[in-house]
Amino acid sequence: MSHRSVTAHPNGLDGLDDHVIKPTNIDSATYYGDNEFHTGTRARTFSHSQVDAHQPKRPPAFQEDWHMRRRRMSHDEKPTAPRKFLIDVEETIRVILEQEDTDGDFQISITDAGPKLMALGTATSNGYKSFDIRGTYMLSNLLQELALARDHNRKRIVLDEARLTENPVDRLSRMIKNSFWHSLTRRIDGDGLEIICADPKNRTGRIQPRIYVPHGEPAMAEYYRQVARDKPHLNLDVQVLPPKPDDPVFVKSLNPKPGILALAMNEVDDGKGGKTLKGIPFVVPGARFNELYNWDSYFISLGLLVDGYVNMAKGMVDHFIFEIRHYNKILNGSRSYYLCRTQPPFLTDMALQIYNQLDRSDMESNRQWLKRAIRAAIKEYHTIWVAEPRMDPKTGLSRYRPDGLGIPPETEATHFTHILEPYARKHGLSVLEFSEKYNDGVLKEPELDEYFLHDRAVRESGHDTTYRFEKRCANLGTIDLQTLLYKYEVDIGTAIREVFDDELDMEEDFDLAPWPVTPENYRNPHRERSTSRPQRSQEWFERAEWRRGIIDKYLWNESKGMYFDYDTVQEKQSLYESVTALWALWAGCASEEQAWKLVTESLKKFEVLGGLVSGTEESRGKISLDRPNRQWDYPYAWPPHQIMAWVGLERYGYLDEAQRLAYRFLYMMTTAFVDFNGVVPEKFDAVKLSHLVDAEYGNQGIDFKMVPREGFGWMNAAYQVGLSFLTTHMRRAVAACTSPEIFFRGAGGAVGPDSAVGMQSNAQQDPLGLAMESLNLSSPNP
Repeated sequence: MSHRSVTAHPNGLDGLDDHVIKPTNIDSATYYGDNEFHTGTRARTFSHSQVDAHQPKRPPAFQEDWHMRRRRMSHDEKPTAPRKFLIDVEETIRVILEQEDTDGDFQISITDAGPKLMALGTATSNGYKSFDIRGTYMLSNLLQELALARDHNRKRIVLDEARLTENPVDRLSRMIKNSFWHSLTRRIDGDGLEIICADPKNRTGRIQPRIYVPHGEPAMAEYYRQVARDKPHLNLDVQVLPPKPDDPVFVKSLNPKPGILALAMNEVDDGKGGKTLKGIPFVVPGARFNELYNWDSYFISLGLLVDGYVNMAKGMVDHFIFEIRHYNKILNGSRSYYLCRTQPPFLTDMALQIYNQLDRSDMESNRQWLKRAIRAAIKEYHTIWVAEPRMDPKTGLSRYRPDGLGIPPETEATHFTHILEPYARKHGLSVLEFSEKYNDGVLKEPELDEYFLHDRAVRESGHDTTYRFEKRCANLGTIDLQTLLYKYEVDIGTAIREVFDDELDMEEDFDLAPWPVTPENYRNPHRERSTSRPQRSQEWFERAEWRRGIIDKYLWNESKGMYFDYDTVQEKQSLYESVTALWALWAGCASEEQAWKLVTESLKKFEVLGGLVSGTEESRGKISLDRPNRQWDYPYAWPPHQIMAWVGLERYGYLDEAQRLAYRFLYMMTTAFVDFNGVVPEKFDAVKLSHLVDAEYGNQGIDFKMVPREGFGWMNAAYQVGLSFLTTHMRRAVAACTSPEIFFRGAGGAVGPDSAVGMQSNAQQDPLGLAMESLNLSSPNP
């Protein structure tokens, strides 16, 4: 292959204004959004050196010509000013992809077999002199910068070398703050419908945009009808939901015609002297998840708060308040097929953290906002989490146990094929024919009903899927759910006492769950109404203390020093070891002794080179063709588990452990970012430090061309939150991609297979070797 120089420039470019100076490591819109400045001051030099096709006098040498390239010496002259490059955007993109992107994925990563070397013309010489750009990180940053320049319609640029060599921690954090959050932001209104209606999970074959508006919002319904009239090209179908939108039969009837669910809006001036509605912005997880999610949003909001986007986080709480009011729960996601299902509850902590960061100039307005959020949380608590069927009155444990009928429609088409095939054969039908008849209720299969009850519960748990929950999730009082509800109870009690003068009147009228919790009280059809009396803190603190007692009774295992899920049907603990046992530290329901046992006896079960795995390898069991990997099992690591552990450990005074775990995870994220063109994925294999995983739904956030646009919601948040745990020394070490094994050995930490840090010391750690292994590359046929 011939290798061209990339210093060629159009004939119209005469020179550069040497006096235009701007900061180098700023957001791309500012960096590339300005006008180009050219002067004639260097026209003579430029024209004389570049008259013949604008090629430098010393062409770059590659591969067979390595001996011709002059080596850099320690005594070489050092530039006195920061180096800048003069670059033709389109031509350089073409050359770098042709030369370096050997696997054709429009990314420059360590798996590409190019020379990892390119000569760029310097701006001070008007492209006459060239300088070598070397290595995966600089070349992938070059490709990213060119893509961003192209976004801003730049044909040629002067590029600071500092943008190619930027500290990777600073670069990733900057991209998350200034770019990724904005790219993941959506609005549901006339301006945002086209983007938000797109649903990668819709496999009905019908892609007509459709919005479902809740009953009791006539102004909103009329607004969307007007949008449909004003923008006929959208072909928007506006539907109004019935008063009970989460009836399982009704929700199943919507499966052939899925749509986005309307969310909260503000009334604003329309610019014509009147009023109109405008959607409140929110952040989606990204990739195939293009809607508002429940527990994703909590972790995303933590990242938004770190980055100063308080109002964006506040708006997401406004949407949750709206969902509880109109859809009776915070939905798994804001699509029609999620109407029966919620997800792990985080609303109270989310609201209180945002409340503490609101502008203090209008505290009364802040109090009213928090009051709406706490009222919504109280309704959700009573009508969802401590109401049957999620509540098990015998133990008092709550469960993930959603309503719903038929096969979950948002899954990939072949996801349940292996489950459905035996039933299809039994009835002499194809899988597709059987699925239709089963969904329509024509064919009854109680065993399959039970299977899908647990499958929906797994999806409601957020941990979809894991062998921890296989065929039993709906029966489990999980440690994660009990700790979240304990935190709800403490948060609600604290807010009522500290912010609302120990008295909170309810506006919405609904049934309060029985108290105290007994089977007899739950059998009694009489229910106290929410509006019958004010809410006071004492009852909520009593509920929290009672829940702490049942957590200790049913979920704590003294001999193993760990919390486990409890099977309410088999009436025994499920001994699958889950990292969510550490959530008790986040919620504050563990005693000091229990916390000590978790840290000294249990933490090492989950800690590996890249942070915390979801569960232990022993609990997961052997993997085979008939028993494939599940994405929420060992060896996978997910942002929620990391963040909950960091915060929980810090809460109990184990800051060293929190920092160590944060370092591990951020090291894994940073090395992937450096080695794989800026990737920020949904999840990792934390043992192999690889995002190249193929478990169930693959890995979201990795399918981009040239430059990452979004990252992935809660992984972005984990990076920003994780950085707040690191010391300056740790941050520098992560930026230098210093392995945790080396860093903590150097810091005096014990490292070894029997140490508390639980390293995978013998694991292969060469990034390229791991990447190749993950790609399952085979040698070509002779």
